[in-house]
Amino acid sequence: PAKEAFPYTIRVVSDILESNGSSSMATVCGASMALMDAGVPLPAAVAGIAMGLVKEGDKVGILTDIMGTEDHYGDMDFKVAGTHKGITALQMDIKIAGVSVDIMRQALGQAREARLHVLGKMAETIKAPRTEMSPYAPRFVTIKIRPEKIREIIGPGGKVIRGIQEKTGAKIDVEDDGKVTIFSSSSDHAQMAVDIIQDICREAELDRVYLGKVKSIKEFGAFIEIMPGTEGLLHISQIAENRIRAVADVLSEGDMVAVKVIEIDPNGKVRLSRKSALREQPAMAEREKLAIAPSGASGGRG
Repeated sequence: PAKEAFPYTIRVVSDILESNGSSSMATVCGASMALMDAGVPLPAAVAGIAMGLVKEGDKVGILTDIMGTEDHYGDMDFKVAGTHKGITALQMDIKIAGVSVDIMRQALGQAREARLHVLGKMAETIKAPRTEMSPYAPRFVTIKIRPEKIREIIGPGGKVIRGIQEKTGAKIDVEDDGKVTIFSSSSDHAQMAVDIIQDICREAELDRVYLGKVKSIKEFGAFIEIMPGTEGLLHISQIAENRIRAVADVLSEGDMVAVKVIEIDPNGKVRLSRKSALREQPAMAEREKLAIAPSGASGGRG
């Protein structure tokens, strides 16, 4: 399967305990069934068959599913693997000068009949890949972020991405085009990593009301974190309906305040208004008092 659908590396081990035929073609059949049983989304089952040849002058005998003695004394070992639609692999050993087109045509025809027969027998045991993988298999999630957000996910010296991996136990790969692949032994931990990354990449929305945290107090206003990694300026004139003498008279660092995004300039700087938020959503005043700090945004559009 394509990497996008199944970004795992699979190692298949085939232990042959006894053989009087083609162990490699048995491996093709067994590996195909094992992969489907493991939940690998193979588009089709693959079977293989070994064809042989005995040639004496103009007399030709083509053998299907040769045994060890037929391989040893015969003139050809021709392995053909494929699905019900066609051939996927060929390999030939010959002990004579060559084979004619007619011999090849007949050998491939017999190989097709044998391959379809074997595929039918395999389907009696497993017809399609299992829809669920083993609970012990690592889980993966793929999401897409804007390429310009990659530096925020990585952080200085890789600090941010290491922190996410340590917190969730997930392995995270970020590609230059913004594709992020998350591997984890737990679906919950993988989703936790997804949520953290999406919070980092989330952008402020104009006219939306947020419940943010006061990060710093200045004479001219306060900087409010409305989502992880995103702060906006709440000017002193936008804190309350009535004029206030100092920001510290109303706000303290760590307070939760309702704010509305009233402007996002071309450089991405965000301006906020508390009085507009409370005017449009009076219930947010109670949220401030209770200091409820949900992850991300709260409320709705103004």
